Amino acid sequence: MKKPVVAIVGRPNVGKSTLVNRLVGTRSSIVDDLPGVTRDRIYFDVEWQNKQFTVIDTGGIIPDDEDEIMVSIFDQAKIACEEADKIIFLVDGKEGVNPVDYDIANILRQSGKPVFLAVNKSDNPESLLMVNDFYSLSMGDPIGISALHGSGGVGDLLDLVTENFERNLEQKEDNTIRIAIVGRPNAGKSSIVNSILNEKRVIVSDVSGTTRDSIDSYVKVNNRDFVIVDTAGIRKKSKVDWGVEKFAVDRAIRSIRDCDIALLVIDASQGISDQDKKIASIITEAGKGLIIAINKWDLIENKKSNTINQYDKKLANEIPFLEFAPKIYISAVTKQRLNNIFTEAEKVYSECTKRISTGLLNKVIKEAYMLNPPASSKGKRLKIMYVTQTGIKPPHIVIFANNADLMKDHYKRYVENKLREAFGFFGTPVKLSIRERSEKK
Repeated sequence: MKKPVVAIVGRPNVGKSTLVNRLVGTRSSIVDDLPGVTRDRIYFDVEWQNKQFTVIDTGGIIPDDEDEIMVSIFDQAKIACEEADKIIFLVDGKEGVNPVDYDIANILRQSGKPVFLAVNKSDNPESLLMVNDFYSLSMGDPIGISALHGSGGVGDLLDLVTENFERNLEQKEDNTIRIAIVGRPNAGKSSIVNSILNEKRVIVSDVSGTTRDSIDSYVKVNNRDFVIVDTAGIRKKSKVDWGVEKFAVDRAIRSIRDCDIALLVIDASQGISDQDKKIASIITEAGKGLIIAINKWDLIENKKSNTINQYDKKLANEIPFLEFAPKIYISAVTKQRLNNIFTEAEKVYSECTKRISTGLLNKVIKEAYMLNPPASSKGKRLKIMYVTQTGIKPPHIVIFANNADLMKDHYKRYVENKLREAFGFFGTPVKLSIRERSEKK
């Protein structure tokens, strides 16, 4: 059963993201004193009194502002209202009624949705006295709340909003694959999301850094559920400004840690950069599945039948440590090969969750050892007694040996390559652990 949806709307800096964080119970939305921090619509799951629903955090809107970004934010808020079953109209109790509040109220009345007027920052006697001023908006009884402190009528507001929501929604077993779309700014991540969903889901602009939050979108392909997570572009650490951008980059990196598979988007016209390699390292160190998407393939001129092969060879030379990752050549503009994202994601997810029997593992490693035994060090030689797999996502292989220090990095790479030759593990890192065990045991 689909969860009810509640949109939170209002003008900039009235505390929408603070209220979302209060409802979710974590600091999920970026909060800053700078107006316009939230630009897209962002979805969170909330539970109140055993009732579950989805809340949409929207950007602050100013209906008559003609600035390109503000127009896009307004469009996002309107889509959120269309999707929502109910709307929380948030206003600023300290500042009082603002002319923009009247404009927003008129728009919300036209939506035909139930609207609940919440007067935020009502955390002292003076501000509580101003709550009655908001009757002038003709949006029903205003409810004074304090999103920051959780005091006031936050509970009363939620009781009203969730009044006819059902309790204890049954949860199906979750086989959803979570794909984080990551990369440098302006590589086309948001355009890929919009093309996949066939809607203006996230703001697209030539100005880098337009996406600031990590944004979830749900899609079903071939009866398989996917969550597509659009993230902020990850620039070099030295170029990231402290504040909102830093939070956005931190959120993007956290999205990598929370995903099943990361889609690393590379601009075909610019090629792979040191920053792309750094992002790839973050993905592999987090143990996540990896697909490399070379976007803007439509901009490559004079393509021939072997152009992709030539590009593959170039990537193999520049990023040999990512040879295990599948590469797809796509265009968000023409939608060329976008469906390959889901085809490859299912394959990679299967590899991430693959389990190999202990007998097969020991056979492969024993043969690898006999073909190329490690060199001795100070008269001592590495001996491998036993191998087993202890985990998935990523596959975790534990090697029991006589001396962990004798397993050098180059021999670890050799063992990993032999494992990949035998079992694939295409698109996933392989975690190798060495544990010491005496030869007697």
